[in-house]
Amino acid sequence: MREINTAEFNEEVLNSGKVILDFYSSECPPCDALAPKFEGLSKLYGNDVKFMKIFRQQNRELADQLGVKSSPTLLFYVNGKEVSERLAGGIKRSEIINGLDSMIPEARVKEIKSHIKPIVSEYDAVILGGGPAGLTAGLYLCQAKVNTVLIDLALPGGQVSTTHEVSNYPGFIDPQPGYMLSHNMSEQTKMCGTIYKVAVDVTKIDLEKKEIIVDELETIKAKKIVIATGTSPNPTGAEGEKIYKGKGISYCATCDAKYYVDKEVIVIGGGNSAVEEADFISRFASKITMIHQFDKLTANATAQEKLFNNPKISVLFEHEPRAFVKEGDKMIAEIENLKTKEKIKLSADGIFIFIGMKPNTDLFKGVLDIDQWGYIKTNEDMKTSIPDVYAVGDVVSKKYRQITTAVADGTIAAISIAKELS
Repeated sequence: MREINTAEFNEEVLNSGKVILDFYSSECPPCDALAPKFEGLSKLYGNDVKFMKIFRQQNRELADQLGVKSSPTLLFYVNGKEVSERLAGGIKRSEIINGLDSMIPEARVKEIKSHIKPIVSEYDAVILGGGPAGLTAGLYLCQAKVNTVLIDLALPGGQVSTTHEVSNYPGFIDPQPGYMLSHNMSEQTKMCGTIYKVAVDVTKIDLEKKEIIVDELETIKAKKIVIATGTSPNPTGAEGEKIYKGKGISYCATCDAKYYVDKEVIVIGGGNSAVEEADFISRFASKITMIHQFDKLTANATAQEKLFNNPKISVLFEHEPRAFVKEGDKMIAEIENLKTKEKIKLSADGIFIFIGMKPNTDLFKGVLDIDQWGYIKTNEDMKTSIPDVYAVGDVVSKKYRQITTAVADGTIAAISIAKELS
């Protein structure tokens, strides 16, 4: 695996047989999550495919020329031609493997995978998810000398790590960058002794047997399981959204706003996240048009006041997106007026979507007791309907979801587990 720049692109990528190229950025949680997967797979496939990395921020002209609009983005080349589907954003290990497998003979794929040896690991407690709730549970458990492993599909930090500023976390007079608050939490838990298995794919979860398989090669067994899988951004469901995710449509201002300097942007949403992230994007973009389905914003008064005083931002009320298409370098959003049903088209350089979150509970439906909105039901000790399985943080059925309520959940579950195991 090696790093290249724009001057080396033709020789090292287009004239170099089979190549996988990673466009990455700094201060980019999805890029950090991808890095260990990319490096690990280079050791397996490196004799057949060349693994290359390129720093997007220092090679923007090349990125724009190739239509790379998001970090990270993986491109697959064979003899100078791009093959396989581009991968962007939160990239799974299995997705990369599928792309690599398509580039080499089937017999060679089988040979490579024959070198992968299954592993079995045992712990007292396993935490699924590395947001504030999971990190706090890990901190309390390791301080109680409970042998604990934390598993996350990305790097620890959760949604907080993609929030540009947190102004209401106790103990900090000045607003804190979300990524730094997450980093500090993660480092504190790791230094305490919690084992991290992050940037992995969770292949299978058996809550009854307390077994979890990661990356199709390691089976992790535990006496207790803490579910801290959090939430994910809601999609609009509009036509074209899936196609252009990571190719002009983004859900992370912290990751991608810096690539829209002096450009025009559309923001979908009107709650706290949308308003606060629009304000952050305005540090880079020249013009922002917000699309909101209601006749008023739903963000708090302070955030609204700041937004309405920002000359770069305008709001189109009572409209919803119906389709997204790409014309050249521009993203086109087809917007419907909810009163008149009239549809108009808005052109922009990029689109950001912030319309709330959904619980990451797909793996647990039909297994755990879940409320009508998809959140996991727990008792006062954060226990779920299955013995020795706990749930904490935003994935839990409750009235309020804040960083402070998440860390409280993690504390309660960890103390309960530590007492039971002792």
